[in-house]
Amino acid sequence: MARVTTVTGATPPDVPRSALADTVLARVTALLPPASDPGRADAMRAYMKDVAPFLGIPTPARRALSRTVLAGTPRPDEADCTAIALRCWALPEREYHYFAVDFLRRHAGRLSSGFLPVARHLVTTLPWWDTVDLLAAHVVGHLVAADPSLTAAMDAWITDGDLWLVRTALLHQLPRKESTDADRLFTYCLLQSGHPDFFVRKAIGWALREYAKTDPEAVRAFLVRERGRFAPLTVREALKNIGA
Repeated sequence: MARVTTVTGATPPDVPRSALADTVLARVTALLPPASDPGRADAMRAYMKDVAPFLGIPTPARRALSRTVLAGTPRPDEADCTAIALRCWALPEREYHYFAVDFLRRHAGRLSSGFLPVARHLVTTLPWWDTVDLLAAHVVGHLVAADPSLTAAMDAWITDGDLWLVRTALLHQLPRKESTDADRLFTYCLLQSGHPDFFVRKAIGWALREYAKTDPEAVRAFLVRERGRFAPLTVREALKNIGA
């Protein structure tokens, strides 16, 4: 049975009316099931630790089907994006969630800061790294970059009891390169340096490793100064490309 996980006490966002969502959902639910592969679905479900059932469609085939689903459709507005994402997330199979994530990544520029509660819902509902990491870097990260006032939400998420919100806060600056707020990144890493969960420890190392591509000396100096506070996994991950 798939694990349905949501933030305790959180109210799911309302699904707005959207003619585009009606069209897209009708197409995607018609086109994906015939491409299913039960044997592959079992393997995919096992690999993703039973977070959700799968249809068993490989990524290249799924994305080709997605292009067919979206052929001729107009550019969405935020309500369309919200409706498509939430309605896909309500479907059981993981491929529909992947479709929603790809759609949001493609149209992140259409989203305002008001989309953040929807993103939070997606991050904390049926969460696993396969959806959370892309939402963190390419949806939440885009929202925060476009509206810096949302850094207050990231400051709250980094100390939240939900590990996937913590991971999202750690990873939301992942693509920023020279625009990274390094002080905030290092502060977040220190705040969660003792976190017991693998996915948080790994995310700290990944975030530092990515920033090290831009400023390796800053990352190296940070780890020299604070190394005793981090798990060996985190340090290995952070130094993977720059050495000790």
